[in-house]
Amino acid sequence: MSNFKVEGNIVDITKRDIFFGEIAVEAGRIKAINKIAAAKDGHLYILPGFIDSHVHIESSMLIPSEFARLAVTHGTVATISDPHEIANVCGMAGVEFMIENGNTVPFKFNFGAPSCVPATVFETAGAELNHDDVKVLLERPEIKYLSEMMNFPGVLHQDEEVMKKIASAHELGKPVDGHAPGLRGDAVQQYIDAGISTDHECFTAGEALDKLQRGMKILIREGSAAKNFEALIDLLNDWPEMIMFCSDDKHPDSLVESHINALCARAVAKGIDIFKVLQAACINPIIHYKLDVGALQIGDSADFILAEDLIDFKIRQTYIDGILLSKDGEVYGDWVKHVDDQQAVNQFDCNAKVESDFVFPFTGQSEIIVVEALDGQLITNKLTAKPKVINENIISDLENDVLKMVVVNRYHDAPIAVSFVKNFGLKEGAIASSVAHDSHNIIAIGTNDQSICEAVNLIIKEKGGIVALGNGEEEVLPLPVAGLMSNRNGYEVANCYTSIDQFAKDLGSRLQAPFMTLSFMALLVIPRLKLSDKGLFDGDEFRLLIN
Repeated sequence: MSNFKVEGNIVDITKRDIFFGEIAVEAGRIKAINKIAAAKDGHLYILPGFIDSHVHIESSMLIPSEFARLAVTHGTVATISDPHEIANVCGMAGVEFMIENGNTVPFKFNFGAPSCVPATVFETAGAELNHDDVKVLLERPEIKYLSEMMNFPGVLHQDEEVMKKIASAHELGKPVDGHAPGLRGDAVQQYIDAGISTDHECFTAGEALDKLQRGMKILIREGSAAKNFEALIDLLNDWPEMIMFCSDDKHPDSLVESHINALCARAVAKGIDIFKVLQAACINPIIHYKLDVGALQIGDSADFILAEDLIDFKIRQTYIDGILLSKDGEVYGDWVKHVDDQQAVNQFDCNAKVESDFVFPFTGQSEIIVVEALDGQLITNKLTAKPKVINENIISDLENDVLKMVVVNRYHDAPIAVSFVKNFGLKEGAIASSVAHDSHNIIAIGTNDQSICEAVNLIIKEKGGIVALGNGEEEVLPLPVAGLMSNRNGYEVANCYTSIDQFAKDLGSRLQAPFMTLSFMALLVIPRLKLSDKGLFDGDEFRLLIN
């Protein structure tokens, strides 16, 4: 590491001060901060790096080293990363892959121990992590916390396995992340009393305020599908030490465009005090998760960024441990290592399907249950619709935008779960993905059984990926790492994803992020109605239904 000095308008968030000065870096740490004068126009602003306080790296479809490559250009120096997705596919080996790959680059990934693998007993996952496995992970220094406790019914009912996992985190002095969508009143108080300290699933300000008033920290989420910023951001005015920013799930195309810096810009544009904004973006995660990330104080790791201003937050330089990693929007230096196909971990073992596997027989029912997808939200609604019947089978109803949706077990051959969904808007063909939270079976939506079958079989052929097909064309983005991530250059993956995303929209989808929304249609732990490989699931009653 070289010794150097950098000058500019220094932002001291702790002291709520901005001044022109010089920072001296020695052996990767800040040796001195010298105030020279009042802040000067025309100079860059030096501030602590941004931290994504809750993200599933896997949802970017990039391995950690490639995620870092894109994130540093936006001033992100660290993440609180939940490897829950790959753990559901590959278990401990998946978590180990994320840690090892993350260690190949000078970016500060802070991984958690996945708390819910599998997420529920109502779906087929590729692995199981019991409380002994979780304790082994928590004892590792790289593991900073117990990842989101999605099994909130298990907490409320004092499930022995759930409580042992929480107890292990507490014994080791590590925080426990929450996941409690819609939980209010006495129920959320019981959840908090179990020692769970954060939640990133609030979709109304009232819900978030209830939790804040009870001492729970709120993560304002703005990802590629779930967008809660507008609903929650005003709370930052009164609760600056209790709020953090996160993306949760962010696809590669949107990561190319921006990251936490965009949330800072939007918050400032709403008139929120700059120091409150940066407290949430830079400081609160360090304090809560006890991170080895610098806060721009003497003696800290030299983790800081240079921004053109404190309005748009266009990042000119990013330093981690005193190493310049990004300059003028591009990665600086040759620090990214790639993963070849032989190094990729995966678990995929099902055979190709035939069109008849996807039929939904008509048995005289006057109504069918329909999942209503909501753009920009993870929650869904439960609707009913009149079935469209041809040859004694219920088919997609394009006129009323009620399309067939299927989930195919990717871990072994099994009967296919078939249901219907509204608001995807496809007029032709089908889309499919092996990214299907939380167990990551194959999920597909289409206008006819032939297209659905073709899309699913393309996923099976690649042992993971996303697919769109229709009008005689098809596009495939292979995801050979656990069926979740590509091992290619992050910018190449982003370009490929942009193309296939547009193709899905050309086929008729009106959703902002059709593949991200598709991936959450199997997420059972989010109300109200979802589809697993075992059938329709009622998230409010927490039970499987019969369509």
